[in-house]
Amino acid sequence: MAKKITIPEFKIYKQENRRFTMLTVYDYTTAKIVDESNVEAILVGDSIGNIVYGFDSTTPVTLDMMILATRAVVKGAPNTFIVGDLPFGTYNVSCQQAIESANRMMKEGGCDCVKLEGGIEMADKIEAIVKSGTPVMGHIGLTPQTAASAGGMKVQGKTPETAKKLIEEIKAIEKAGAFCCLVECVPVGVGKAMSEAVEIPMFSGGSGPYGTGHGQNFYDMFGFFGRAPKFVKHFGEYREQFVKGLNEFRDDVNNKVYPAPEQCYNVVVEGFEIDK
Repeated sequence: MAKKITIPEFKIYKQENRRFTMLTVYDYTTAKIVDESNVEAILVGDSIGNIVYGFDSTTPVTLDMMILATRAVVKGAPNTFIVGDLPFGTYNVSCQQAIESANRMMKEGGCDCVKLEGGIEMADKIEAIVKSGTPVMGHIGLTPQTAASAGGMKVQGKTPETAKKLIEEIKAIEKAGAFCCLVECVPVGVGKAMSEAVEIPMFSGGSGPYGTGHGQNFYDMFGFFGRAPKFVKHFGEYREQFVKGLNEFRDDVNNKVYPAPEQCYNVVVEGFEIDK
């Protein structure tokens, strides 16, 4: 069984120019599959709102929902590093609120660290959580929780000014004490500059090949959805196989070939014999 990666090892990966991987999953069963692989980390993301609950955004996701999902993933993947996502409205009010939310996620969810969105404006929250004893992964670039204020789900850092701002953001996150930072959807050159600007590993989510960490959403990478972000690579097309299997199941039922005798409990009960 693989040994779970530790917080200090993330930095060693960057120092040694090695790569690690992280998948986004939300449930016990999928987590068990990932735990049997060589993938180092799982993010229990607030995108559970879109993928599991069908919300139009991540905004309605609550801390209670995230804790339940995280607890299930932790149970399913005991040998994998687990990142618990703090949802919108659970850390932005005050440092005290941020600490309390992080404490709940760690104590009740059982994860190895928390993740929150925002750079310079959230640096004090990151610092407070870290000082309280909880490791933090930052998240900048495209930040879905506040995407509306940035004009929607779009690539960030496309101008020299916004690119320089992102570099300052990741520096602020490092200074605040985060051990890693997820950078989502920025141009390749900007991602490279951001990675080189800090000593902590940058996790690239659609931000080019220069991150220490890389990953995808489990459901995207195996073709569960027709559409996926540009940075997604499909490693299997299982949606069609599922639909095909479901249709075969229905056909078997309608053709009265399922359930067959081998799928039945063929115990003879007196007075309840069947026609042969």
